[in-house]
Amino acid sequence: MGARLRVVLDQLTHVVDADQAAAASDLAAALVATAPAGCVVDAIVPSGTEVTVPGISDIRRLSLARRELAGSWQLGIVAGVGGGLIHSPTLMAPLVRHDRVHDHDQTTVTVWDLQAWDAPGCLSKTRVAWERGMLKRAVKHADAVVVPSHAIGARLVEIAKLGNRIRVIPGAAPSGFVVPFDAATRRQALSMPAAYVVLTGSADSLAQGFRAALAAGTDAVVLDAPEGSEPKLAEIAASVGLPESRAHIRGVLSADDRAAVFASASALVATSTIASWPWRVVEAMTLGVPVVAAESGVHHDVIADGGVVVDPESMPDAVVDAVGDSGRRLSVLGADRSRSFSWLGAAERVWGLHADL
Repeated sequence: MGARLRVVLDQLTHVVDADQAAAASDLAAALVATAPAGCVVDAIVPSGTEVTVPGISDIRRLSLARRELAGSWQLGIVAGVGGGLIHSPTLMAPLVRHDRVHDHDQTTVTVWDLQAWDAPGCLSKTRVAWERGMLKRAVKHADAVVVPSHAIGARLVEIAKLGNRIRVIPGAAPSGFVVPFDAATRRQALSMPAAYVVLTGSADSLAQGFRAALAAGTDAVVLDAPEGSEPKLAEIAASVGLPESRAHIRGVLSADDRAAVFASASALVATSTIASWPWRVVEAMTLGVPVVAAESGVHHDVIADGGVVVDPESMPDAVVDAVGDSGRRLSVLGADRSRSFSWLGAAERVWGLHADL
């Protein structure tokens, strides 16, 4: 007899985290594509949500909108959800007591990052409280907690008593992540400079990235900057010698815009050491952009030999080398490493996880 895997898709309409929302849709589509014989994929969604993922067998549309649903589930009120095999690509899950042995109910959740514990200042107080509260519920009721890297899993063990319930299933670049045909037009609309490296990281860590751009003689383009942080980041750039005119601060961009930006980047410089899945690192490697990243367990897990992982003080020299003599070699290594990450591969492991449970 086949199984019905019910996937929580809470951000199809109300997007809280663009990367996680895209990942959930990509994973759901991959689960449909990799479903074992006789198995189907259903969706659990908030009210007012249209499911655009092809191949979904059945939709359980709940009575609450996403915001209200998040508050309800945080309190353990999950009326209307039902049981069965439930997989959430985030911490947003109906986590209540259930009988896995007799009723064959399972609930698994995914933790992409631990910012709410290691860097709470990067998030709103509301989101920090919600994520911490949902992890507490996961400790009580989740049959497994999925993390994207071993380093994040090791850090999670220090935070929560999950025993042997942690499973590692990496993420991937967005489905169909390629350089768009109108990349030049998109870069022009974004006012991209002629030569630049892309920086990612928190305000506390970006100084080394700006130093690296200065050493390499290029401009710096910061992606995913929080709204309103532009003056502060420009000030940090100026404090290490990179003129404000050469520090280009950008917020959250669409996947096509990011691909267009990466297409002309000399390198990606990932400065953060927070236990968080490095979405931009994987995207950069996918497009063959040389990667230089700050020393961290997550970067070692993800990049392996597909880029350069260095201590922050060595980052300027590493970036100079990456945009120069080692550029071509790092481009090839990164592109090769990126093939280790795919949503189809992740989906197969999710199916395997539920089979094992």
